[in-house]
Amino acid sequence: MTRVIQTSHSLEGKTIVLGITGSIAAVRCVELARQLMRHGANVHAVMTKEAQKIIHPEAMKYATGNCVVTEITGAVEHVEFCGIGGIAPLLLIAPCTANTIGKIAHGIDDTTVTTFATTAFGSGIPIMIVPAMHESMYNHPIVIENIGKLTELGVEFINPILEEGAAKIASTDEIVLRVERALYKKTLAGKRIIITGGATDEVIDPIRIITNRASGKTGVELTLEAFRRGADVTLVHRGCMGIQGICEFNVESARDMTETVIEELGKGYDLLISAAAISDFTVTPSKEKIKSEKQVNIALKPAPKLIKEARRKYPDLKIIGFKAETGISEDELIKRARSSMETLSLSMVVANDVSSGGMGTEDNEVYLIDSSIKRVAGTKREIAFEIMDKVEAFI
Repeated sequence: MTRVIQTSHSLEGKTIVLGITGSIAAVRCVELARQLMRHGANVHAVMTKEAQKIIHPEAMKYATGNCVVTEITGAVEHVEFCGIGGIAPLLLIAPCTANTIGKIAHGIDDTTVTTFATTAFGSGIPIMIVPAMHESMYNHPIVIENIGKLTELGVEFINPILEEGAAKIASTDEIVLRVERALYKKTLAGKRIIITGGATDEVIDPIRIITNRASGKTGVELTLEAFRRGADVTLVHRGCMGIQGICEFNVESARDMTETVIEELGKGYDLLISAAAISDFTVTPSKEKIKSEKQVNIALKPAPKLIKEARRKYPDLKIIGFKAETGISEDELIKRARSSMETLSLSMVVANDVSSGGMGTEDNEVYLIDSSIKRVAGTKREIAFEIMDKVEAFI
């Protein structure tokens, strides 16, 4: 499968210092630097002597287009970037070894990276640490204590992936997302948003289901965009992103999704975005596999309506609905969307005709309908960006 490389301007104009220490995960830093740059960042690498044994400084110079700091010179590079009034709003240490975590926690300053960390601490510049080491080292009580101490001091940690006896560096996508959240506009900070996404599955028998073509990409992109802007986000879908800081519920049927969302809304949310393609019909499942030798008639019955139930139980809740139609005119699409908006007291409806695409695709064309009408065409990330701009105006 071809990977779609996402680019944006979310880090435009931001200078990020990338501290690299002596973990084998340092080989991932070329990819990490390039991905940060694709989002507009200007990346400057700082390497310890141990890191230089794993990846050559010239590789990082090639990746970033900037000279690599391998030693502190009379140019006082640490002050230029991370001193008071320095040009870098973030020090990202990735990968970070147990040794470097311990040194930073105890104020030991004997490598280029620890010198930058000491300076950043003294200047109030945020520090983000991405650990990578053997799992046995990560489980050491003193390492755990050091991580806790630094967390209390305001350092943000991105948890490693624990597998094969190693605490492996987090995925590049998650690191970039967390950097975006740290440096992006905080327009939704303090807001709680719950989002549904993707298809639901209605069980016919222990093997078969009824579902639809929705991929869930729109719900995921909406979740990521809200997270970037500082919101406290919950995603209810059939899947698992597994991103630290995003609450997820994995559900299967329309009833599962409706009950989960209604229960979660009781905890207090500012907005529900119902982007899921929830099944309109469900069935009474057979306890055993239905034999395939003969014709089978399946009785469909209406599935629970999430938005109707949410509106009934939470009359003041702000809700964004989605309206998918096929083979109708633009005027009729907008008319039906406005009817739904009025009937259910929605803050906005995202409407589209899926006859020619949109379900299961990377791109889409939609209409954002509130007091005005805005047509948006592009990737689902771009569409999520436009929707969240609208959200900022009324949440």
